[in-house]
Amino acid sequence: MVRNVALVTGASRGVGRGIAVALGAAGWKVWVTGRTSRTDRTGRRPSGEDPSHLPGTVEDTAEAVTAAGGDGVAIVCDHRDDDQVRAVVERLEAAGEGLDVLVNNVWAGYERLNAGAWQEWNAPFWDQPIALWDAMFGGGVRAHYVATALCAGLLRRRPGGLVVTVSMHVGATHEPQYAVAYSVSKAADDRLALATAAAFEPYGVASVALYPGLVRTEGVLQFAEHLDLTRSQSPEGVGRVVAALAADPDRMARSGQAWSVDELAARYGVDTAS
Repeated sequence: MVRNVALVTGASRGVGRGIAVALGAAGWKVWVTGRTSRTDRTGRRPSGEDPSHLPGTVEDTAEAVTAAGGDGVAIVCDHRDDDQVRAVVERLEAAGEGLDVLVNNVWAGYERLNAGAWQEWNAPFWDQPIALWDAMFGGGVRAHYVATALCAGLLRRRPGGLVVTVSMHVGATHEPQYAVAYSVSKAADDRLALATAAAFEPYGVASVALYPGLVRTEGVLQFAEHLDLTRSQSPEGVGRVVAALAADPDRMARSGQAWSVDELAARYGVDTAS
C-alpha cells in the first residue's frame, strides 16, 4: 500500500504544526520544515526579530506527527535560502515515496509581531519598517512560490496531488485594521494559488489558498488580552480541514479558489474549535 506523503513548511509551531499533526493523525507521512531546531533555537533570525521564546521545534512537530499515528520527519530549513529548499526536495526525491500534498505555510511576516511588536503591527503603514514588507514577500510569498516550483515535479508524478497555500481573507477584501503590506502579500498568495492551479490542471493537481480564521497559535495567545477568542480555531482544527480536503475525491473542483477554513469545515463536517 502506497502511503500518502505531505510536506508542510514552517511547521515548528502554530498553524503549520497543527496541519502536520492532523495529517499524521490521518496516517500520513509528513515531512516538516522550519528554522527552529533543538540545536538552534534562534533559527538564524535577524536581531530583534527572534520569536524563539515561543515553544516548538521541527523535531517536536515530527515527533508529534508520529505520536498521532503518522510518520514525521524533521528537516531544518530556512525557506529564504533556495539551496536549502532544493536540498529538502532532493531528500524527498531520494526517499522515492513521492509527494501528494504541499502545504505552503512558512511565513516570515509574523516574526516582529511574535517578538512583541504589537504597536508596530497595528501602526499605519508609513510608520512600519520596510523590513516588514520584505519579510512578508521574501519569507512568505516568494518562499511559497519557490517551494511550489521545486516540488512541482514530484507533485505532477502522482495524480490527485494538492497544494495548499495558507493565506488570509484580507487578501480578497481589504479591511482597514490590516496594514498595507499584509493585505498586498496575502492577495499575492491568493493569485499564486490561482495561477499555479491553471498550470497544474492538466496533471490533476489541485491548488488552493486557505483562509484560517483567528487561530490559537503560540504567537496569538501571547496577545490574548487584546483579542476575542470566542470563535477561534485550534491549529489542529485547521489541520483537520486540510486532511479532509486532501481526502476529497472531488478536490479538483475546489482548485484555483480561496477557501475559508469555516467553509470547508462545514462542507466536510470538521470540528475546528478543539
